[in-house]
Amino acid sequence: MYQALYRKYRPQSFDDVVGQGSVTQILRTQVVTGKLSHAYLFTGSRGTGKTTCSKILAKAVNCLNPVDGNPCNRCAACRSIDSGACMDVLEIDAASNNGVDNVRSLREDAVYAPTELKKRVYIIDEVHMLSMSAFNALLKIIEEPPAHLMFILATTELHKVPATILSRCQRFSFRRIDPEDVAARIHYVAYEEGLEVTPEAANLLGRLADGALRDGLSLLDQCAAGAKGKIDAETVYATLGIAGARTAAELLGAVSRHDANGALTLFTRQYAEGKDLGALMDELVSLCRDLLLLKTAPKTGSAMLTGVCTDEELRPLLDCFTPAELLRHTRLLQDTASGFNRSANRRIDVELCLLQMCEPALDQDLQAISARLSRVETALASGTVPAAPRQAPAPEAAPDPAPRAPRQTASARDPGQAPREELPVSFWADLVDAVRKWRPSMGSYINTNNSDMVVPVLRGQLLELACSTEYVRSVVDQQEIRDFVAQQASALLRRPVRVRVTLGSALHGAEDPMNELVNVGRAHPELFHIVE
Repeated sequence: MYQALYRKYRPQSFDDVVGQGSVTQILRTQVVTGKLSHAYLFTGSRGTGKTTCSKILAKAVNCLNPVDGNPCNRCAACRSIDSGACMDVLEIDAASNNGVDNVRSLREDAVYAPTELKKRVYIIDEVHMLSMSAFNALLKIIEEPPAHLMFILATTELHKVPATILSRCQRFSFRRIDPEDVAARIHYVAYEEGLEVTPEAANLLGRLADGALRDGLSLLDQCAAGAKGKIDAETVYATLGIAGARTAAELLGAVSRHDANGALTLFTRQYAEGKDLGALMDELVSLCRDLLLLKTAPKTGSAMLTGVCTDEELRPLLDCFTPAELLRHTRLLQDTASGFNRSANRRIDVELCLLQMCEPALDQDLQAISARLSRVETALASGTVPAAPRQAPAPEAAPDPAPRAPRQTASARDPGQAPREELPVSFWADLVDAVRKWRPSMGSYINTNNSDMVVPVLRGQLLELACSTEYVRSVVDQQEIRDFVAQQASALLRRPVRVRVTLGSALHGAEDPMNELVNVGRAHPELFHIVE
C-alpha cells in the first residue's frame, strides 16, 4: 500500500531531524545524562517536527540500547513504539479529546506503572485546544507526577496555554525551517524515490513550504503524482495551480506603465476563464510583498520570498516601482480583498482597485500623494526626468516706435540656434541601443552604421535629429519617439533635453552664416568694425 512521503521519510532519530539542531542537541544530552524532565512543551508552527521529536524522545527514554542519545530503532521497545502497539506510549489529540472527563480518565490511568517499558509517556498534541477545566484537571498530575510518568505537550498556539502549565514544563521552541534545508531534504527524498527533480523545482518547493518540511514533502508528493517525467519549475506551477502568478506579474507590469486599458484587459480575460478573484488578490499581494523585500533588503530578501515567482521573474519589475508605490499597492489590494465578504460585486471592486493602482491621480489620499512624490524623487535622483513639453512661441509684439534696442544674438532669440555642443563619445551609441531595445523597427533608421540617415546635433537644451530624407523624417518625427529619445537623452546628459526632428539643416552642424561672420569680426577687431 502506498504511503505518503512525509510519513515514509519521517525522521527516526534526533540526527535525522532537519533544521532544529539546538533542540535536538539538548534532548540528546538529557537522554545521555539521565537528567530528564517529567514534562516538556514543544511549540512552533506546523510541520517543523514537534510530534516527530516527541515520538523520538519517547523511544529514546525507553530504548534498551541508546546510541549517543538516539534510539537504536532495533530493540523490542523501539519496534513496539514504532508499530503503535505499545500501550505505555499514548498519543492523544487534544482537539477531539478536550473535555475534563477525558483528562480525568487519563489521570486515573497514569498512576499505574508501565507494563512493558521503563516510562509511560503521554504525547498530547494541540494541547491549546483543551478547555480551561481540562487544564485545571491536568495541572495536578503534571505538577507532581509519578516517577514512571512523562508528559510531552505540543502546540502551535503558545499564548492559549495557561501560565500554570507553562511554569511546570521545559519549553522548546521549534523554528521555521530554512528554504535551503527544505530543498536539500526534497533532493534526498527524490533521490531515494527515483524521482528527477531539477534544482529550480526543489528551491521553488522549498519556498512554497513556508518553513514546514511536511508541507514541502506533501507538495513533492503531489507533483510526483501529476508529472510523467522530470519535475521542473513548470511542472510545479502547473500541478499546484499557481501558473496564474505570471498573469499577476503581467498585471503589475501594466500597472507600472500606468496602462489601465492593458490591466483591465488582462483582468477581464482571467475573470472570463473562471479565475478566483480572492486567489488573484493573494497572488498580487505576494508579488508586491516580494518586490518590496527585494527593493528594501536586496541581500536578505531572496531568502524570504513567497515562491510565487522566481528571482529572475521579479527582477524586471524591480526598477518599475518605488517602495512607497509598492506599499500603497499592497494596502489597496489587502483592503479590496478584505471587503469581499460584504461586497455585492467583487468584479467591480477589483476593477476599481486596478484603476487606482494604474492612476494614482484618481486617489487623493496622503499615501497616494506620497507614492507619486517618491516616483518624482527617484526620477530626479537618477536624472531620468522627462523633457518638458515644448511651449508655443509667444506672438510678436507690434513694432515699437521708440529707438531700437540693441540687437539680440542668435542664441538669445532662439535656443535652437545656440552654439553647437560636442556630444560625449558614447552618447549616440547608448541612445541608439536604448531606442532599438524599445522599438526594434527603428533600428533601420536610427543606428550607428548608417550615420548619414539621422545625425544628432546638440544645441544647449535642444537635441536636433537631422534626417537625410523626407521619408526618414516622417518615420522619426512621431510624438512617442521624440518623448522617448528626450527621456533617454536627459538621462545620459544628466540635464533636461527636448528633441526636434529636422530635414538635413543640421547634417553638418552649420551655424547661421550671419552669426559666423559676426563671430569672425569680433575675433579680428583690427580688420572689422561691428555696429551693434
